[in-house]
Amino acid sequence: MDEYVTTAGPDPAGDLAFIPLGGTGEIGMNLNVYRCDGALLAIDCGIGFGGPEHPEIDIMVPDPVWLAERRDRLVGLVITHAHEDHVGAVAHLWPQLRCPLYAGPFVSAVLRRKLGEAGLLGEARINTLPLGARLTLGPFDLEFLRVAHSVPEAQAVAIRTRHGIVLHTGDWKLDPDPLIGAPTDEAAFARLGEEGVLAMVCDSTNALVEGHSGSEAEVRRNLTAIIRGLRGRVAVSCFATNVARVESITRAAMAAGRQVALFGRSLRNAEAAARECGYLTDIPAYLAEEDAGYIPDDNLLIICTGSQGEPRSALSKIAADTHPNIALGEGDTVIFSSRMIPGNERGILLLQDQLARRGCRVMTADDHMVHVSGHPARDELRRLYQMVKPRYAVPVHGEWRHLSEHAALAKSLQATPILVEDGDVLRLSPDRPDVVEGVPTGRLAVDNGRLLPISGHVLAARKRMLFNGVVMASLAVDEAGRVLGTPQVSAPGLLDGEEGIGAQLAQELSRALGELPSALRREDDSLREAARAVLRKSVGRRLRKRPNVEVHLLRV
Repeated sequence: MDEYVTTAGPDPAGDLAFIPLGGTGEIGMNLNVYRCDGALLAIDCGIGFGGPEHPEIDIMVPDPVWLAERRDRLVGLVITHAHEDHVGAVAHLWPQLRCPLYAGPFVSAVLRRKLGEAGLLGEARINTLPLGARLTLGPFDLEFLRVAHSVPEAQAVAIRTRHGIVLHTGDWKLDPDPLIGAPTDEAAFARLGEEGVLAMVCDSTNALVEGHSGSEAEVRRNLTAIIRGLRGRVAVSCFATNVARVESITRAAMAAGRQVALFGRSLRNAEAAARECGYLTDIPAYLAEEDAGYIPDDNLLIICTGSQGEPRSALSKIAADTHPNIALGEGDTVIFSSRMIPGNERGILLLQDQLARRGCRVMTADDHMVHVSGHPARDELRRLYQMVKPRYAVPVHGEWRHLSEHAALAKSLQATPILVEDGDVLRLSPDRPDVVEGVPTGRLAVDNGRLLPISGHVLAARKRMLFNGVVMASLAVDEAGRVLGTPQVSAPGLLDGEEGIGAQLAQELSRALGELPSALRREDDSLREAARAVLRKSVGRRLRKRPNVEVHLLRV
């Protein structure tokens, strides 16, 4: 919201409130909090991508500072499904939250691997719940409702409180034939509607899309037909946890006489979790990465990570011809069996261009029926509102244009919409729902296990270096501050191959320092700062850049 009221909110010991800390007004980084009579319940904890807005960042997570400060009131963290934008931040943020975790069998299997890699499996307690479970956590009576989505075992959560029922849909769609798992339990949603729902907090990803999202069964039929007609090596990229899609690709490959290998750690982890939970039982073991290169081209298909252009993914390495086990080129085909997550468009298009330059044929959902969304289009949203009949609609999981379009649709279906964004405290009860206060939110960058504030000095310096470069100078001075010998100046990314300019900069540096007052030359800090100023000005005059400047000073 435009303005926050931070002092006039209700007594949290006697209200029901919804507090999005991530994923509302943006795609990804879902972290939602419900407050009831002072107790807190968190739902989902996911990652997002840096994108072109933050080229210095690969992965971001929501800043949990507000929730961490109140973790003594946090009764648990519930994960609705196994997509990275809902579960990927748990291992990063759990050390600050230290609360019990609740999830279905497949999410638990994925989460155990993530926590194990982070060395937290012995500390974090995962409570695995059967599908459709009923659970009481403090003042929250939770009922899990089965929904179809592009990952097994996705569930919505009906939250019963003394103030009323809130339905948190998570990610969902209406697919009559999802291939893995059961369809959305429409009867359960209809029963909930008859009971009376105060508010529905609902997925907005495809609120701009008319019609129906489509069925996974249609994708399987099309992939089978397409792959049967291809020659050369075939690579298909999809989301690792879309187990139905992985199975569809595998069966299409087998029907075409191709052996299948999985490329990418997240795919191998998802396969292991799926088999652990009873999926892929009649799919033979996949080829090892190191064996794929020995299979004849017309008999090989690889399923790989990298559909979102992630720079360290298997497909990015293949496109750059740096993968140790496989290469693609003239006569081969790459199929992107996924959608572009908003913010990733540039990276994906660059990756597709790289593959095309190598001679690969690139096929996407824009020109072939190789993907359907896991999120509801407008016909499905209408159907859910007709079943649930909520008094209030709270659109989430989308950028502002998605939320506002969802709100207009909800209003046409006799639900009163309330638009919120990250940090808003939406009081749902008592009285009429309203945003009554704001809480601090933000984003943290994941940097080799560290969490860094996006606005902090480390990432700010990295971004400046990315666009303006860095200049490094090393010089020795005597006790009086006179420069000894010739300073060494380098500027990787700015002056590579231009040694003459580097020598000129070194001479200018020596001359400028020699003109300083003798008192300044005797102080190391003053001498370093003067050297930085000289180099910054010299480079700026030549290259119109304002680089980071580092000076290494040795006084002998």
